[in-house]
Amino acid sequence: MNKADIGLIGLAVMGENLVMNMESKGFTVAVYNRTVEKVDNFIQGRAKGKNIIGAHSLSELLASLKKPRKIMMMVKAGQPVDDLIEQLLPMLEADDILIDGGNSHFPDTIRRNKYVESKGLLYIGTGVSGGEEGALKGPSLMPGGSPAAWPHVKPILQAVAAKVEDGTPCCDWVGEGGAGHFVKMVHNGIEYGDMQLICEAYHLMRELLGMSADEMHQVFKEWNTSELDSYLIEITRDILAIKDNDGKPLVDKILDTAGQKGTGKWTGIAALDEGIPLTLIGEAVFARCLSAIKEERVAASKVLSGPKPKFEGDRKAFVEDIKKALYASKIVSYAQGYTLMRVAAKTYGWNLNYGGIALMWRGGCIIRSVFLGKIKEAFEKNTGLSNLLLDPFFKEKIESSQDGWRRVCATALMNGIPVPAFTTALCYYDGFRSEKLPANLLQAQRDYFGAHTYERVDKLRGEFFHTNWTGRGGTTASTTYTA
Repeated sequence: MNKADIGLIGLAVMGENLVMNMESKGFTVAVYNRTVEKVDNFIQGRAKGKNIIGAHSLSELLASLKKPRKIMMMVKAGQPVDDLIEQLLPMLEADDILIDGGNSHFPDTIRRNKYVESKGLLYIGTGVSGGEEGALKGPSLMPGGSPAAWPHVKPILQAVAAKVEDGTPCCDWVGEGGAGHFVKMVHNGIEYGDMQLICEAYHLMRELLGMSADEMHQVFKEWNTSELDSYLIEITRDILAIKDNDGKPLVDKILDTAGQKGTGKWTGIAALDEGIPLTLIGEAVFARCLSAIKEERVAASKVLSGPKPKFEGDRKAFVEDIKKALYASKIVSYAQGYTLMRVAAKTYGWNLNYGGIALMWRGGCIIRSVFLGKIKEAFEKNTGLSNLLLDPFFKEKIESSQDGWRRVCATALMNGIPVPAFTTALCYYDGFRSEKLPANLLQAQRDYFGAHTYERVDKLRGEFFHTNWTGRGGTTASTTYTA
């Protein structure tokens, strides 16, 4: 019997499509699923006549693989991954490779990587983005973990990954430990931000300008041929054109309560842990939480008052302003995400290639856009770039978008239309460009009630002072630390 190049466990949507993708690139794949009927249905259905081997047990799967054996786990994140690893470990040999292709939380991947390596085996945690279609036609892949495993899986992963215009695969080694899943987590956080920004643009056009779904479809169609060209703008264009059975826009029939899987929340928590102001992604997560309390909002709408949206200006000019607000806010979101990756890389000892990450996200994934090509260029010109806002290209884009961005935020607030992502992006920009912020008063307050000390503008950094503000306190200061 021919041995398979790789084994895959978990024949849900993503797993099944990845198998079809791998086989189409010339690899023989062995498959196993806990519910064995799924294996038989797959082998007799989509996989019929293809170089795909069905296995009815884990031992059968492992027996059908070339050595070192490569096993990709496409199971639900969390405990199921740990359970599967425990089942597999006794059956594996030195240098066999376990690959977790699920949406695992990066600390879990760091832990599993150490554990599996301690058994003499190799481990990879890889982000997989692109959804069902991406898995089949070419996803963005972000592998990290045991460096020794990379040469063995590189030919397969790069073959199945999406390709950019020059044929470069949207897959490269990210780093050790949980680096791959960390980068995928930030990707998902940015995805939350992008989606919220698009929703705010849509909300303004619908509620303030009174535009129809067809009119908005045209706007997004035009935007998708501009610097906003991206997968999410493209699908928004398509969504707005779809009609329900009664001929009315389907989007208007969908309940306004958003779901989430948790990766955006993880990104926000990681930013808080690292002390990074990831404000836009945080607001995008909270916006979903606010949407979810539908019944409370309906009740509040009958009690709480605010301005009734009324627009009297030039609608076409305001749509152009919305476009500028969307583009400028998007720059801020990516700047924040990249800052988080830079700081986390120091914390965990990862050597991340920031331009390479932009390239991995350039195709196949949900946030793919022409915009990412500019990010890649920015880091190629300056590998030590501390914040995307300081890159000449993005600095000029923010400057040219700024007036429209401010008009949109001000108009939305005066008309009672919530735009949390647009406004937090602008506040971050204004805060980042401020030489002086009011934290001097905040430090005085902390020192007043808790003797937390402060630094002085007329002294060297690192020298701390305490004042007996009331005349009643002593001279003892609290220890100085930054959480």
